[in-house]
Amino acid sequence: MTPGVQLLAVGAAAPAWRLRAADAAAAWGRKGGKGQSAVCAPDEDVLTLAAEAAGRALAASELQTDIVDGLWWGTSRPPFAEGPSHAVLARAIGLSHRSSGALCSGSPHSGMEALLGAADAIGAGSARVALVVVSDAIVPGLGTPYEARAGAGAAAVVLVSHGGDASIGARVTRTFPFLDRYRGDNEAGTRDLYDARLFREEVFVPTMRELGEQLAALDVRAWSLPDPDGRLGGVVAKQIGAAAPASDAVYTELGDTGAAAAILGGIGALDAAGTVAMVGWGGGRATGLEVNVKSPVRGAATVAHTITAGKPVAYAEVLRARNQLVASGETVQMAVPPESAQFVRGADEMLGLMGARCVDCGTINTPPSIHPHCTSCGSAKFVLTPLARRGRVHTYVVNHTMPAPFVAPLPLAIIDLDDGARVMLQVVGDGSDLEVGSDVELVLRKYAHERGVPVYGYKARRAGSPIEVDGDAEGMG
Repeated sequence: MTPGVQLLAVGAAAPAWRLRAADAAAAWGRKGGKGQSAVCAPDEDVLTLAAEAAGRALAASELQTDIVDGLWWGTSRPPFAEGPSHAVLARAIGLSHRSSGALCSGSPHSGMEALLGAADAIGAGSARVALVVVSDAIVPGLGTPYEARAGAGAAAVVLVSHGGDASIGARVTRTFPFLDRYRGDNEAGTRDLYDARLFREEVFVPTMRELGEQLAALDVRAWSLPDPDGRLGGVVAKQIGAAAPASDAVYTELGDTGAAAAILGGIGALDAAGTVAMVGWGGGRATGLEVNVKSPVRGAATVAHTITAGKPVAYAEVLRARNQLVASGETVQMAVPPESAQFVRGADEMLGLMGARCVDCGTINTPPSIHPHCTSCGSAKFVLTPLARRGRVHTYVVNHTMPAPFVAPLPLAIIDLDDGARVMLQVVGDGSDLEVGSDVELVLRKYAHERGVPVYGYKARRAGSPIEVDGDAEGMG
């Protein structure tokens, strides 16, 4: 048990697309396939999902981002194989450059490791406010049965030393040197189980039963249990005498969300008093964690609504988004390499969405790096300020012919933000719902994946409407 660790708020996020299991099976000449899984659109990934979930948790907490002492992020596959994954997410969320924390990766168990690492930091007194983000976007091996279950999603938890509505209690961990799902070096897809029966009967069920029986002694009200094939979660629940797990609804909507599964499956149940048990597994480890809820945790009641806004998509579109189906021919590259001086100098304004407010006349100039003088009065005296995240469409255009790797239609809009700034951004979706005067919100998205690394920036999304599918490809002019 970690003393003095409380949950203040939670948040969740899910990608735009949903793939029917039957469609994936039919593409390989197989019959059947039940349910669906969540899939990232071309401009979504583990980092954009993490940023959206974190934003919702922080908004629910009503805390300022500058008092967050550290970010603990768990994902089985960070966006940079070796690079600034943690730093990019921290800056996009708006955390101080002095914030600490850790990036946990390498297996689906990394989400639980991030949560426990943050809890230990709070318990040790090295952090007073910790932000935990868990996210994943699993790419299954082509043609494997795992294509019907591999999903994507994110959850975020704000931990504090006091003032929360729930507390972290007992934890139980077991290890087993068994090679379950994994990726080989230079492989994009996660391999499926070699022997599903061996895994089920000699590894998964015995381990989950042992963890579950220990946690069940704590009078658990709701469970989040791993469910790698759509059936094993229910099997374990019956063996430990529990009702249907609270995580069932998340698996039904999103599939197996990997490192996010344990926490994403449980945070929705934090909306009522009682004990909630979260169990995570993967990479030869399994951990169960008890959360004692005194009163509804902020943000928990909105989780179910947040994850159910996906749109059905064809199997071929999924393969293109995952870069498993790539068109031949020339593509348009960015004029400036992602590691160039221009990106280094503009990183804060791109990820932190910063503008330069003129001291003399108050005009907000965007982007600051290309405006040495105010566009209204010519002054050179500026104060950097975060831009508003909402505004209205001033005008827009929809491009219907684009060179590869862009995919038409590609909408661009000039937006008048609530703070008076004016920006031009790409728009999420195909532009069919855009109108002059439409209310929009700015969301972090992946603009490109070039020269081996992702590039992130903001796009506009119609405010108050379901999550739209972005037809934009992974490229930026």
